[in-house]
Amino acid sequence: MCSCLYKLLCENHPEDECSLCLQKIQEDLNKQLLENLVGFLSRSHSDFQEKTTEWTCRMKFREIPTAALVLGVNVTDHDLTFRGLSGILQDNITPYVALLEAKDCPGIKNLMQKLMGQLMKCDIDVDSLEDEDCVQVSQNRIRCSMSSLISWYESVKKKTDSETPSKKRNSSSRHWQSPPVVVIFKDMESFTTKVLQDFIVISSQHIHELPLVLIFGIATSPMIIHRLLPHSVSSLLCIELFQSLSCKEHLSTIIDKLLLTSQFPFKVGEKVLQVLINIFLYHDFSVQNFIKGFQLCIVEHFYSQPLSVLCCQLVDTKKRACSLSHDQCENIRKLQVLSWLKRLKEETVKLLEDLHVYHENYVLILRCLHVFTSSLPKYPLGKQIRELHCACLENRVWETEEYESSLQLARMLNKTDLVTMLQQCVEILMSSSGKEFDKTSEKLKEFLTQFQNLEAEASQEQDMSVLSQKELQKKTDLYHLQKTLLELKESRRSKKLTKFEMLRFEVVDYIDSLVRKYLIPADDRTLHEVVYFNTASVLREHLNAAPRTALHTALNNPHWYLKNQALKCDGGGISNKAPDICIAYKLHLECGRLINLVDWLEAFSTVVMAAEEPNADAASSDQVDDTIHARFIRAISELELLGFIKPSKQKTDHVARLTWGGC
Repeated sequence: MCSCLYKLLCENHPEDECSLCLQKIQEDLNKQLLENLVGFLSRSHSDFQEKTTEWTCRMKFREIPTAALVLGVNVTDHDLTFRGLSGILQDNITPYVALLEAKDCPGIKNLMQKLMGQLMKCDIDVDSLEDEDCVQVSQNRIRCSMSSLISWYESVKKKTDSETPSKKRNSSSRHWQSPPVVVIFKDMESFTTKVLQDFIVISSQHIHELPLVLIFGIATSPMIIHRLLPHSVSSLLCIELFQSLSCKEHLSTIIDKLLLTSQFPFKVGEKVLQVLINIFLYHDFSVQNFIKGFQLCIVEHFYSQPLSVLCCQLVDTKKRACSLSHDQCENIRKLQVLSWLKRLKEETVKLLEDLHVYHENYVLILRCLHVFTSSLPKYPLGKQIRELHCACLENRVWETEEYESSLQLARMLNKTDLVTMLQQCVEILMSSSGKEFDKTSEKLKEFLTQFQNLEAEASQEQDMSVLSQKELQKKTDLYHLQKTLLELKESRRSKKLTKFEMLRFEVVDYIDSLVRKYLIPADDRTLHEVVYFNTASVLREHLNAAPRTALHTALNNPHWYLKNQALKCDGGGISNKAPDICIAYKLHLECGRLINLVDWLEAFSTVVMAAEEPNADAASSDQVDDTIHARFIRAISELELLGFIKPSKQKTDHVARLTWGGC
């Protein structure tokens, strides 16, 4: 049911498919970075192919073109970036791309094996799999060395040059002539220093024969290159630095395009969003895990909320007024206490349309408010729009102290900042397709015109003040001079607001009125339960799981996970039908710090054989069956693997218990 509803939600909204596709959003974020890397490879390749003076000098110094790619500490997101980079390179530049990980390369021999293993597959094209020579070459055992790699590259290059013009034209349309060999170190910090040094030194000696380009994936800082490699080795690299977007900027873009849009009906409540953001900020900085948590919210919402299917009707305007089933109407009647079925259908459609309009207006005014709050000298409501969004979802934002502080700071802004903010707000409101904010845009434009008129009036007032000062200097009579000075002093005491200050107050008050009108919390809207997921406890239970509690539940109550009521035992008993590890676990809970294995085995055998008929053979009844013995050994081995027991050095026939207390 969940997958069908999610599929229906996406299928009913094809015009915004690209923005809703999370993978597409992330590819767009990495687009500039990947283009810069392709440009770097292009320069390096052209130098090698044309044998220019720059490449000749580089070859003389044995420098290897190297890209230092700083991706940040969100290591779990790096894989997507490297997959995108590898795909672009293999599609447009070179088929010879190898991705190396430190866990696969403990030594230089393993590194060369992994490198050549990946590159050898590159020359086996799908169209030429039936070529016997190619298959025969791929089946031969080739010694993993740099000379073997160079020989292989030269043979592949000669084979490409000797192809027919038609094949050559097709291949050159995808890849460059004499394509470079790109080696990507996905986690440079994890590689041992000796492996990196040996590979770089060996490669630099053959750089004039092999167009090699290195890409270092760095999670911390570019200085790690100089910490891992001595100067004699790092001087062999011609390094160019590339910096990806920070994980916080990445997350802000995801939230902006995924949550702060009226085109995607599904929403998350303030507590749920705060749980996702806190996990991101205080655990792993992983955007991928944030997306997985968001997808979990979608599945949980569709599964637990029967009315969630109605949000699909908001996506396609042609289906907004479609007929509702009797069960759906009954659920809405219970939720909203509406009585008549016909009136209920009409009212439901109207409420859903109003909710959609509310989201459109909410997003626009939220962006306008963010323009003001993000330009203040301090950030009472936060600098990022996600922080402002959480504040607006939580309660009436205009009733908070942070909002009042923001208004006070806004009333002290200068004219230049105010004009810039108003212009940005006009652009945001003009981007709306509806006519809801036409009058609002006109009002903001009127404010801009008044600020422009103030400049002319200010210049005239300045001229008048100069004239008044000259007249004051002309008054040489002491009486008139004292009288004029007293009037000036009195006017300063009862100083009135200038026209600019009055206009500034008017602008801030108008923005405040828009906030109070459109940024009402979603909880106050009727039928918000249809599109908002607010069960933060369920999400926290899934994402912040307690392994020990889950293990205890699974071993102590196996029917909970296996959905088998035959395994359920009342009164703390032990069922002989339960899995062996569950029986052994329950028995070990009754023991102390040290557990006698013989006693444990006898108790295990008693429980297992409880339902069997008594054996007539008395001699065999005194011995434990070998099968039961083997099952017992396997059960305690699994408990040891899970960390519940460990061998004891005090007594060889005992094990020590490691867990205490209830879960």
